[in-house]
Amino acid sequence: MNKEVVLYLFFGILTTFINILSFWVLNGLFGVDYKIATTLAWFLSVIFAFITNKKYVFNRKSSGGQSVRKELISFFFFRGLSYILDLAGMVLLVEVIHVDSTIAKIITNIFVVIANYFASKYAVFKKSYE
Repeated sequence: MNKEVVLYLFFGILTTFINILSFWVLNGLFGVDYKIATTLAWFLSVIFAFITNKKYVFNRKSSGGQSVRKELISFFFFRGLSYILDLAGMVLLVEVIHVDSTIAKIITNIFVVIANYFASKYAVFKKSYE
């Protein structure tokens, strides 16, 4: 495995941990509806993922406002698509198949992490933003 993939997996695990922990705290401890908890957990984890992906995984040094803005918009767009995948998976697993919400969150995150890697590598942090 190359360094980029290892770093993506490492920070992906941390991002997933933040997502699942935030979800569990909101849903499990505070009783927030699982759809709202999924949304808030998604937002927190996307902020963390943008910073770590840009700085450590894809080693993007762009500092100009326009470059960062393009990357951020693109990152949120593709993460928004994966949010739809996450939420749809949660609804399917929780409401249709009746899987525990925390277990469902873990399952959906496997697919989300894979989709996010390809979106980040080939669309968000590609070299054309320099």
